[in-house]
Amino acid sequence: MKFSRKFLWPLVPFYYLGSLTIKKLYDWGIYKSQSYDFPVICVGNLSVGGTGKSPFVSYLIDLLQKDRQLATLSRGYKRSTTGFHLATTTSTALEIGDEPLQFKVTHPKTIVAVDANRKNGIRQLRTQKPLPKIIILDDAFQHRKVRAGLQILLTAYYNRYTNDCMLPAGDLREPISAAARASIIIVTKCPLDLSNSAQQKIKKQLQPLAHQKVYFTGIAYAEDIYASHAKAKLTDFLKETFCLVTGIAEPAPLVTHLKNLEAEFRHLNYPDHHVFSKKELEKISTYQRILTTQKDFMRLQHVPALKNKLFYLPITIQFLNTEEDFKQQVYDFIKN
Repeated sequence: MKFSRKFLWPLVPFYYLGSLTIKKLYDWGIYKSQSYDFPVICVGNLSVGGTGKSPFVSYLIDLLQKDRQLATLSRGYKRSTTGFHLATTTSTALEIGDEPLQFKVTHPKTIVAVDANRKNGIRQLRTQKPLPKIIILDDAFQHRKVRAGLQILLTAYYNRYTNDCMLPAGDLREPISAAARASIIIVTKCPLDLSNSAQQKIKKQLQPLAHQKVYFTGIAYAEDIYASHAKAKLTDFLKETFCLVTGIAEPAPLVTHLKNLEAEFRHLNYPDHHVFSKKELEKISTYQRILTTQKDFMRLQHVPALKNKLFYLPITIQFLNTEEDFKQQVYDFIKN
């Protein structure tokens, strides 16, 4: 439970009852879930954000795109468009959302689409040329209208769903019992030196079912930072004071990483998927050296006042161990 929202605890049973009712309607077959005869992989979580879905979707694209045409389908949070919309390399974050734009920019050969109606989105994607052989659903674990063949559930090391409660006092969109739908549980944002004994304690806390595999990943930060048409060494950039701008759910790991590198910076922290106001952009533009996340860069890169002084630091997913087991599980699903 979030201490600042402790007074909202009396409302939690109503959220729980509503979620439980929807679950039972699907379990009893009153509401129908659409299944598919081609590989559909869902990456999602139980909480409202901050588990690292975007870098994990990017990891899956890198893993699977070599021999297959892939497509990703997202909601397109805070976009200005509605309905089904295909991304292009000239799309903007306002049109499709920051995370889908990031997928398209970093993986231009992947078909990237947004649609709040996941069932309609999948139907539209299957009309595209070339035909996508695999569809990755971004943040769709709670969308029961579609049934992905492989459900990957993410939970952050520092805020595991077993230590949380439902909205509005906590961050969970569904009860903890909903984790049973997952085939794979990934504990994300772990310290890279997390011991095997600590991992076993977390597994015991998560209480995975017989059909579920648990893996542990951390964040690896790049050694280079990037602008629209340039790159630089992070260590060189950190030699002088700069402004760090973040609009993500949990910036703490990035802040810690930079502090461990003895960087001196001013941190302007905004909510996840933040739409920057004119006044906020004017404030940011007063700084001459600006570092941000890749997701935030998608929203800020076209601001004229930030040209030539805005850089982003890429991140990648790093498995602590058993990465080959995870890969094989994904390959087996696609094959079968």
